Amino acid sequence: MIDFFMKGGALMWPILLCSVVALALILTKALQYRDILRRISPSPEEIMKEKPAEVIPLIEAIEKGLDEKQVSFIGTREIREMEKGLGILTLVSVIAPLLGFTGTVTGMIQAFMVIAAQHGSRVDPSMVAGGIYEALITTAGGLFVAIPTHIALHFLEERLDEISMRLKGFAMTLYEGRHHGI
Repeated sequence: MIDFFMKGGALMWPILLCSVVALALILTKALQYRDILRRISPSPEEIMKEKPAEVIPLIEAIEKGLDEKQVSFIGTREIREMEKGLGILTLVSVIAPLLGFTGTVTGMIQAFMVIAAQHGSRVDPSMVAGGIYEALITTAGGLFVAIPTHIALHFLEERLDEISMRLKGFAMTLYEGRHHGI
């Protein structure tokens, strides 16, 4: 595997960095969202009993008598806080294949430079193969990072949507209960 990596050329290093960053963020966010979903059950009664940290700003806002727009703003701010890091995953899923394609271009340039250096004589395919080989490795490397990152990003966005819906449902129930004397 190390030999494969080294034959990919210099652009394999930023692709490797992208994979490490993506993996760290995916694991961190997956664990974070799993824990939040465990704490924020679909039942508003259970949430009020446990009072997880994610709902405290909503509870305080409603108890202060803030209107729906203000409570909605506070909820959106909480979701935005939980969303941090997903933008980097989006960036990695776009940048990794671009780095790979850049490796393709540089590898093909090297291959054509070998062909041009032959000055019309017969081209030895083995001399051209090295540049093409490098081109294909970097392309594959970029795609091997981008595809799982993109899939994980969608998985995490679904989890965040579920968290958002639970928080909205909780806030609506609590808001209506406070304003209807429940």
